[in-house]
Amino acid sequence: IRHLVLDKMEINMQKVILKRSGLQVSKLGIGTGTHGWNGSSEQTRIGFSQLVDLLKLAYDQGITFWDTAEAYGSHKHIAEAMKGIDRSSVTIMTKTFSKQSAQVQIGIQNYLKELGTDYIDILLMHCITQRDWLIAYADVIDTLKKAKEKGMVKAIGMSCHDFEALKTVASADWIDVVFARINYDGTHMDAKPDDIVPELEKIYNAGKDVIGMKIIGQGQLNSNTEKAFEYALALNCVDSVIVGMSNESQVIQNVAFVNKYFGK
Repeated sequence: IRHLVLDKMEINMQKVILKRSGLQVSKLGIGTGTHGWNGSSEQTRIGFSQLVDLLKLAYDQGITFWDTAEAYGSHKHIAEAMKGIDRSSVTIMTKTFSKQSAQVQIGIQNYLKELGTDYIDILLMHCITQRDWLIAYADVIDTLKKAKEKGMVKAIGMSCHDFEALKTVASADWIDVVFARINYDGTHMDAKPDDIVPELEKIYNAGKDVIGMKIIGQGQLNSNTEKAFEYALALNCVDSVIVGMSNESQVIQNVAFVNKYFGK
């Protein structure tokens, strides 16, 4: 695969220091959860060694921000890809869907084992869809806070799938990171871009780290991929974007879009 022969001197990927957590991420991150749930995703379905090689290729192209989740079944792929790579050079973001504190505690221990690491960079509550989630899931939030205090997790937050829930983020002091759906078209988003962007600006200006997802509308904007990247990268309220990639050409192309945007 191409990652064995790439000239690493050519890596120009833009890097960002997340202001709240202090973590360094690549402007483009690789997602492993396209159409993912119940322990499987488009990425895991290409095969174990194939996804491992894809992650290594992404790393060689300067993508040092890797997105996963318990629901995707890709923790072990990431652990394998990390062998021979300096752990501190990759920022790993994972997610828990459990809404019970005890299960989340067990889950964190399992994630550490599956990922082959002694810390998780970013841990999010997965797929939040309730406007009252801060109250409904207070015990889980406390568990995330404690995991952060113990150094098991460096940053905590939520991935959002509801506009009313998104509106609660800016004023929630404990949230370090929000993973939000944003693209120019509004497809697979919590509301229209004209409504989402001002809310993301509030969140960003509240000092939180904002990671964008669905920038290509879960593939529905593939005919305008470069436009989709240009829109997302131009948003001053978005620190980094995660894009699900399933083959070598997607990685190479998406990296090229980002590097072109930044004039590299």
